Amino acid sequence: MSSVDAFLDKARSGLARVTPEEADALRGEGALLIDIRPYANREAEGEIPGALPVERIHLEWRLSPDSEWRLPGVTAESQVIVFCNEGYASSLAARDLQLLGLTRATDLVGGFRAWAAAGLPTEPGGKPALP
Repeated sequence: MSSVDAFLDKARSGLARVTPEEADALRGEGALLIDIRPYANREAEGEIPGALPVERIHLEWRLSPDSEWRLPGVTAESQVIVFCNEGYASSLAARDLQLLGLTRATDLVGGFRAWAAAGLPTEPGGKPALP
């Protein structure tokens, strides 16, 4: 196993990762879906309706429960599901959010592409990321 695979496995060991279907159900219960994919991917492949695009470089500041720049309503108890293209970068991002105090942060197994392959709703992409 490569060092990066071991690093990813360790990050995932603390996550209760969710399938696309589970993420859709949690979204219906008020979970916040956070899209960390770059703009070019969102524009080319589409977006999950209601998901908030937050570029990875801003993620911690926008979601840390005690950050003055956090998104409105984000608290330490918020259910946050982070996703990327295929579910690798999002695992590391969700682990980082947990370290900042979002104990219910997790990520989407397989990322946006698994969501789309499952036939769940998507919409045309192109929304700019939240600053």
